[in-house]
Amino acid sequence: MSSLVVAHTRHLLIEQIRVPIGLLAGALFPAITMLAFVVPFAGQDPKAATMAAGSLMLFGGMSNALIGLSISVSQDREQPWNPYLRTLPAGPFPRFAGRILAALAVMLVSVIPVLLVAAFLTEATITPGRLLAGLGLLVAGLVPFMLMGLFLGFTLSSKAAIGVSQLVFFPLAILGGLLLPPQILPGFIQAVSPYIPTRGAAELIWWATAGTSPSVVSLVMLAGWTVVAAAAAVWAYRRDEGRRFI
Repeated sequence: MSSLVVAHTRHLLIEQIRVPIGLLAGALFPAITMLAFVVPFAGQDPKAATMAAGSLMLFGGMSNALIGLSISVSQDREQPWNPYLRTLPAGPFPRFAGRILAALAVMLVSVIPVLLVAAFLTEATITPGRLLAGLGLLVAGLVPFMLMGLFLGFTLSSKAAIGVSQLVFFPLAILGGLLLPPQILPGFIQAVSPYIPTRGAAELIWWATAGTSPSVVSLVMLAGWTVVAAAAAVWAYRRDEGRRFI
């Protein structure tokens, strides 16, 4: 089974490398945002720069998790190769595991430009231990967004997934405080923000990298969103399988 997972992961990574626009967009947009807004306005504040770097790492990872997965899954469903894979005796696990591992690899690569900008152009400071903890919690915080991407990919056509995933992604990023510090957001957004999954994921990363105290409400809501997204992704997969193969 492990060899099948490796084979699927390798295949999906090769596909991503052959059409690298998604990887480039997910990696460069957060870094450009860092250069345009964080470096000139908060680059001299170590804590603010560190938190901003964490936010934009999550932003880039979310782009690949939510938008990237939804589009790739929906496109796969439209290819004749995908129904054949579902008839094989190995079951869906190798393909699912390979897709998740490939997505995680792309997400971790996408944070490198932000880290480089933070390291060389701002006063952001972090220890190796905190950096590793931040990357680990980044992966954990991205789980609900990967599940959302799977849900959209299994329920929408590829053309619809492109638009819908972006319509979901940007409000989540804004309401979660990834593009602007939460304390300067309008009052109604501050009231809603703790209940948005992006805020909980950001709180985890800020805690690991900058030492801030995470909000209990945000963490509980992140766990709740993860459970709901997991149930929705499983339902969407079974629904798609039932409609196409039974």
